[in-house]
Amino acid sequence: MTIHAPAQIVWNILMDFENYPAWNPFMQIKGNAKQGNRLEVTIALDGHKPQIFKPEILELRPEKSFRWLGYFIIKGLFDGEHLFNLEVVAENETRLIHGENFTGMLSGLILKMIEEKSLAGFEKMNAALKQEAERQFAIGSKSEAG
Repeated sequence: MTIHAPAQIVWNILMDFENYPAWNPFMQIKGNAKQGNRLEVTIALDGHKPQIFKPEILELRPEKSFRWLGYFIIKGLFDGEHLFNLEVVAENETRLIHGENFTGMLSGLILKMIEEKSLAGFEKMNAALKQEAERQFAIGSKSEAG
């Protein structure tokens, strides 16, 4: 997805966990964004109770990449590596790559149950992030011009 805003704005929104409730319809995050830390992530899949898990931050490269690894009950059963990659396309244009890679003994079974709803949640979140980043960029551009 291409977002018409600088990577810095997109990154700042992604890292501002406290303000997720204001724009993010799919995911809420609590915790300190620091590599190695654990977060508390709540996702809301349509038709399911909110799910809470506590992934570990694997990578945090400002304005580039944010990745974590979470698991169901024990590592190796159903693990999910979640990623947000930002690529600068132009001065005020950023490509967002948002995905998850599942592994583990139950990954095939669980993935079949949640894949469609997870994808819909990602799409809602991506659209909301795009809208929020472009809104913030427009406000910043107007204040600089004024």
